[in-house]
Amino acid sequence: MRAMPSSARSTDWFEALLARVMTLAQPADVAAADFFREHPQIGARDRHALSDRLFAHLRSLPLPDWLAQSLQSLLGPEYDAFWQAMQHSAPLDLRVNTFKAKRAAVRQQLQSHGLDVADTPYSPWGLRLAGKPSLRELPAYRDGLIEVQDEGSQLLVLLVEPRRHDLVVDFCAGAGGKTLALGAWMRNQGRLYAFDTSAHRLDALKPRLARSGLTEVQTMALAHERDERLQRLAGKIDRVLVDAPCSGLGTLRRSPDLKLRQTPQGVEALAAAQTRILTEAARLVKPGGRLVYATCSLLPQENEQVADAFGQAHRDFVPLDAAQPLQRAGVADAATLCHTGHLRLWPHRHQTDGFFAAIWQRRP
Repeated sequence: MRAMPSSARSTDWFEALLARVMTLAQPADVAAADFFREHPQIGARDRHALSDRLFAHLRSLPLPDWLAQSLQSLLGPEYDAFWQAMQHSAPLDLRVNTFKAKRAAVRQQLQSHGLDVADTPYSPWGLRLAGKPSLRELPAYRDGLIEVQDEGSQLLVLLVEPRRHDLVVDFCAGAGGKTLALGAWMRNQGRLYAFDTSAHRLDALKPRLARSGLTEVQTMALAHERDERLQRLAGKIDRVLVDAPCSGLGTLRRSPDLKLRQTPQGVEALAAAQTRILTEAARLVKPGGRLVYATCSLLPQENEQVADAFGQAHRDFVPLDAAQPLQRAGVADAATLCHTGHLRLWPHRHQTDGFFAAIWQRRP
C-alpha cells in the first residue's frame, strides 16, 4: 500500500496547486485537474483532500472591492448573510427525469442505496443529497432517471412552460441540462432545438440524451448568434430560452475563483454580448410565443439592465410576471422567488445558485 504523504509533502503539494490556480490562466477546477494529471503520484484520497482545501481557501479570499460594493448596494443588511453563505459549498441537487420516472420512486430508490436524500423545496422535479456521493455507478444514473442540476436551474425551465407539441429553442444550450429538462416536460413530443456556439459543449449532451430516452432533440453548433441558418426558424418558435453566457457570479460557492477572474470591464463586455444574443434569439419567437432571458449572475448590469433595455427597444414583446408560471407548476411561495416581476434567486435566501430570469410574450 502506498504510504500516506507527510504533512510537509502535503503542504508542498497544496502550495504548488494554489500557485497554479492563482495564475488565473484557467478555471480552478480545470487547473486542479491538469495539476493532478501531471502528478500521478498523488493518490485519490489526497487529491480529494487537496481539492477541498483549495476551494475552502478560495472561498475565504475577500471579494474585490468593485464586486463587494455592488453586492452591498443590492443587499444592504443582508450582505453579511450572503457572505457567510459563500463560505460553504453548494448542495448537490438532482433533477428527476419525469419522462422515465416519478420523483417519489426515484427518491426511494436512492434511499435504498443508503443515500440521504430529500425533495427540494421549490422544484417539483428536484432532489437534494447530503454530502457529495458518487453517482455514476448508481442504477438511477445509468438508467437516465437523474441528472445533476441545481434547483435554481430547474426553476428556469418552469418559466419556459412548453406545451407538448411546441417548437422550442434552447438558444445557449451548453451541455444541455435545461434541454433535457424541457424535453422531459414535453414528454418527447414536439421539436426541441439545442443551439450553442461551442460544438464541444454540445458533444457533452449526446451521452446524456442517450440515457434520457429523449429522441426529439436536434443540436446545432452556431458560428455566432446571427448564424444565417437561423433564418429558416425566424418567427416560427413557440418558446425560446436564452440562458446567456455571463459572469457566473451566482455560482461562487462552486467556483469561488470567479470573483478573481471577473472585472468591471469584463462584465460590461458580457452585458453587450447578452444584449446582442437576446436580440437575435427574439427574432425566432412567433407572434404569441414566449421568450425567457436568464443568467447565473448576481449583477444588475447583466440582469435587470439588459432585460429593461430589451423591453424598451422591442415594444412587440410584453413582459410577463415570472411568479405566474411558477405558481401554475405548484412551486411553493413562488412570489418570494421573484422581484419586480423577475425571478431573482440568491444562495443565502433560497439555497440555490444565484439566478435571474425575465419573461416576455410576443404580441399576436
